[in-house]
Amino acid sequence: MRYTTPEIRRIYRRRQLTNRFHLFMSVCGMGFGLFWLVWILWTLLSNGFEALSWSLLTHPTPAPGGEGGLGNAILGSIMMAGLATLIGTPVGVLAGTYLSEYGRRGWLAPTTRFVNDILLSAPSIVLGLFVYTVYVARFHHFSGIAGALSLSLIVVPVVVRTTDDMLRLVPDSLREAAIALGAPRWKMVVMVAYRAAKSGIATGVLLAVARISGETAPLLFTALNNQFTTWNINEPMANLPVVIFQFAMSPYDDWHRLAWGGAILVTLSVLTINVLARLLFRQKSS
Repeated sequence: MRYTTPEIRRIYRRRQLTNRFHLFMSVCGMGFGLFWLVWILWTLLSNGFEALSWSLLTHPTPAPGGEGGLGNAILGSIMMAGLATLIGTPVGVLAGTYLSEYGRRGWLAPTTRFVNDILLSAPSIVLGLFVYTVYVARFHHFSGIAGALSLSLIVVPVVVRTTDDMLRLVPDSLREAAIALGAPRWKMVVMVAYRAAKSGIATGVLLAVARISGETAPLLFTALNNQFTTWNINEPMANLPVVIFQFAMSPYDDWHRLAWGGAILVTLSVLTINVLARLLFRQKSS
């Protein structure tokens, strides 16, 4: 079927108008989303920077009307996030290694991926209630260990997915070359596959840490809170997300100021971790 020159021009103009319309709608959608994001960040920065001080980082949380900071909450968040990362990272890396290297056949690997995707999208409050049921209620007290366990359940599926995806991106020719040289399979995984995918795996771990840095719901049922500084992880432990939640809901202006300060600390830490993850991923891609 042949088109005349006027028909071709009409078709071109119609397609051009359609393209411009969809481009305009896409830009409007992007601008709508960025507007709220910029508004939220501006509100956070304008209120949070006023609360930043040395006492905010070193002094413990005060009573209403008293002087203090968020030192105990910062310490508790670092301890629980660090322990959760130490627990969840080896489990996630080993599970992702099995899915990529040993589970290419059979039903177990697809089932594990399906369950992992469910955990990846599960509400964090459900994980907190699970740890409350199997640990807190059984031992009859809240603790930083319980909080770290609930956070580790968030770390595991993120690391599993990232490790699985990064290892599957490693060319099979590298594996075949190592095996052809006589290397056992476990050594091929450790010396070849892990080295090729180390930046991507590290990126997944950093993203998991960024995710658990602002989780409040699981810690409400596990670590609870503590007004005082404690190094005993088997006791109730203060943490930034819960302190921010409690102080923001209070009627005291000084607690509101500390809540804004804690919010900007969490935001800056998550931003820093995400930038590090992007830099690692860019280094891997180049």
